[in-house]
Amino acid sequence: MQGAAPPPLNALRTFEVFARHRSMTRAAAELCVTHGAVSRQIAALQASLGATLVTGPRHALVLTEAGQALADRLTPAFAAIGEAVRATRAAAREIEISCLGTFALKWLIARLPDFLEAHPEVRVRLSESYVPVDFRRDRFDGAIRILEPGEGDPRAEITHFLGQHQGPVGAPAMVGGLTDAAQLDALPRLRSATFRRSWASWADLTGVTLAPASVEREFAHNHSMIEAAVSGMGVAIAPWASVAPDIAAGRLAAPFGFAERPSYFAFLRPAGRRDAAVDAFRDWLVEQGRASPAPIPWTGPAAGRPPAPRPAEPASTAPG
Repeated sequence: MQGAAPPPLNALRTFEVFARHRSMTRAAAELCVTHGAVSRQIAALQASLGATLVTGPRHALVLTEAGQALADRLTPAFAAIGEAVRATRAAAREIEISCLGTFALKWLIARLPDFLEAHPEVRVRLSESYVPVDFRRDRFDGAIRILEPGEGDPRAEITHFLGQHQGPVGAPAMVGGLTDAAQLDALPRLRSATFRRSWASWADLTGVTLAPASVEREFAHNHSMIEAAVSGMGVAIAPWASVAPDIAAGRLAAPFGFAERPSYFAFLRPAGRRDAAVDAFRDWLVEQGRASPAPIPWTGPAAGRPPAPRPAEPASTAPG
């Protein structure tokens, strides 16, 4: 013979909250429902159990003996459920990181197994984005972006973890024999739609005078542009962090090295939101940045001038 079906869990939870607060108003506030919804749930529970759990006028309800006995058992039971849920979430935390697509493909993903091995309890989900971060709108746990000095969401904690260096790269057969930056003028120029000013910005940074391009080819993102450079379609201005593996593998050559920019790779997270998994990922990024290979030094015409100014912010900043 089957026993009677238990009452709805929601009704039991509502009664437990009321019993702790001894107030319909405070119970409604904790549950984010109306005063009337609390009253209806308790009435439904009493009908289901066939027992009177509360008594007295509506503005001064008190627990009956049966109500007190039920509450004494429900409170530790719901506390145990809450602890079990918290422990499960802590043991299997997933964080979503918004990242520049090329940086994810060329730098982050190759290093990510190291983080996952050190933190098996954390799952990392990457989403690609190039738009500025706004944590009033964005719901991810952290973001990797390139920032100029003074840039960044004022509601974000910003951690610098990798410098920015840029230089011209191309297939070794195309650029391997170049000895003067002026020789770049005769070659097709590649650029990405995400940074159309890459050549002009690089020229301003290094003091190189560029003649008008005879051929320009544009691609949607840096990773497409880089692959086009590998294939011999032209020369691209690319970040060292994105092309270092291809240079090491001999797929690309950088005849003049890489000049330091004042911009930097940064990890952003909502200010004031504490999360051990995000803390661990941020600290890991800083370690990986320090361990990254140094860029090939710039040897172009402005190589002897002082480096570009570094950002004035400390390694990690958050609004006060």
